[in-house]
Amino acid sequence: MEPDRRRCDRLTLTIPLLVRDLDGQGREFKDDASTLTLNRKGARIRLARRLRPGQTITIINKITNREAEFRVVGPITPYSEAGGEWGVEQLTEGDDIWGIKFPPAPTAKEADSAALLECRRCHTVAMIRLSLVEVEVLQTSGLLSLKCEHCKTATPWGYVEKQVAMNTPPNEATMMTQAAAAAASAGIDLRRHRRVALQLPVLVRNFSGNVDVTKSENVSKGGICFASEKNFLIGEGVLVACPYSGENNQNLEVNAKTVRRQNIGGSKRQIYGVRYDQ
Repeated sequence: MEPDRRRCDRLTLTIPLLVRDLDGQGREFKDDASTLTLNRKGARIRLARRLRPGQTITIINKITNREAEFRVVGPITPYSEAGGEWGVEQLTEGDDIWGIKFPPAPTAKEADSAALLECRRCHTVAMIRLSLVEVEVLQTSGLLSLKCEHCKTATPWGYVEKQVAMNTPPNEATMMTQAAAAAASAGIDLRRHRRVALQLPVLVRNFSGNVDVTKSENVSKGGICFASEKNFLIGEGVLVACPYSGENNQNLEVNAKTVRRQNIGGSKRQIYGVRYDQ
């Protein structure tokens, strides 16, 4: 299969939408939205309201007046006061909400990707087939909401923790210790990014809008460590502003991934290590 075959039915097209569902208090809402990209089975939409991964919403195409039910796969950009972008997947095969004739659907083998993922709740590992929309959400936010057979409910899934946090050979630690000792005697520093024990104000937020303002424990060119009571998951995509200079100032936020988490005994706080995306 050619590399771009999976993406051949993705269109960059703005279509005005109306999104309908119930809010957290059980009240119906109808919010304006629009597509950014779309394909045969789903879309990337922009919406001011925060959605929940796994949530079922009704989307109405304002141009065709057609509607269909969609599952919210997850956020594609971090949620902010201005809203966010969400990956959604159509639940009913027969409803042609877009009014667009797409090329014939490829076979299931050609249409699907697969990834080795881990349930963040029970740590079950499984090879799971993914749709185009799910791949996009996983690549950006780092997590998907999927049904876990062990937990009997929808849970956050991401890449296997050991692959995310330890993407180096298992004997690298011993090798680096020996190499560092030899290099130290020669006055050479082998560390790629030297860590500095520096406390700076830090803002961290994930793609679902979970935000914390805390302080760094140490920093390097490749990432930072910080303590937080918030729950960030291994492999999760986050935005980091370090140093953070307050809400009224312009802060440079960079993309990063959570690669390490360690509990602090006797405290609700945890130490997180994040690595900046290159």
